[in-house]
Amino acid sequence: MKKKKVWISTSFVILGCFLLYIYLPSFSELKEESVSVASNVNEQDSQPVEPTIEEVEQQETATDIEDKPVAKTVKEKVREMIEGAITFFSHDKKMVSIGDSLTEGVGDETESGGYVGILNHTFEDHSMNISIENFGKRGNRTDQLLKRLENEEISSAIKEADIVLITIGANDIMKVVRSHYTNLNIEPFQEEKIRYIERLTAIFHKIIDLNPDTQIFLIGFYNPFERYFGDIEQLDMILDDWNQASELVTEEFENVYYIPTEDLFSTSTVNLLADDNFHPNTSGYKLMAERVLEYLSKYDEETELPEDFE
Repeated sequence: MKKKKVWISTSFVILGCFLLYIYLPSFSELKEESVSVASNVNEQDSQPVEPTIEEVEQQETATDIEDKPVAKTVKEKVREMIEGAITFFSHDKKMVSIGDSLTEGVGDETESGGYVGILNHTFEDHSMNISIENFGKRGNRTDQLLKRLENEEISSAIKEADIVLITIGANDIMKVVRSHYTNLNIEPFQEEKIRYIERLTAIFHKIIDLNPDTQIFLIGFYNPFERYFGDIEQLDMILDDWNQASELVTEEFENVYYIPTEDLFSTSTVNLLADDNFHPNTSGYKLMAERVLEYLSKYDEETELPEDFE
């Protein structure tokens, strides 16, 4: 038993080091500064060249899907998916997406805005008057999101929104990792979960105070570490525990719903993660967009569940 405890502790330390390597603020900021400097140099050296009309037309009429830009290919795949659920959006809607890097779209190699961008592309392709304002911010925790709801721009958008989409909580877990990475165990995660539940509940109350008529959808966690840390059962237990807690909180409200995503990533036979092995890539975000659309249709009072999703 003693050896097993030592092995579990060592595994958690390895996991903690891996997460810190990805998410240390200094590393991210240094990377962003490098990109910014390179961009400024390129802008000074040359002016961007606008494509000609002929080039645009050739790009749009290409028949071989492998010859098309990634962003266009993704939009076409989503277009095929959404046909069955388009009746859900039979009238104008205003949507707001708030939360962390998953809302911002970090990891989307097409730089189209992740699952929110994919939904936006779909609505545009169908010439639908549906707007999604994206207030995703990388690194946001529940305490930070709760404060951001006081922002006039965000609160004003929520007051006008028919639907609010939220991704939040992964960075709350990361906070525990950063604070205890030399001695990780389950107890700190359980303690932080209690505070997470309190803040998540406060977030829902705040949004409902701003707009009692809006529908709120909380998107659940997935486990990005199965490929490298699939043998750490405690990690699965932690994520499942937080997901269950999140779902229970949504059930306390009449107009708040939970959207699971864990199964999308755990059962896939293809790579759904970006190069950082944490955030979704475009394929992962596409699955998230499909799942979000499924639940938007499912809980809409004006439209029955489309046959494609039965």
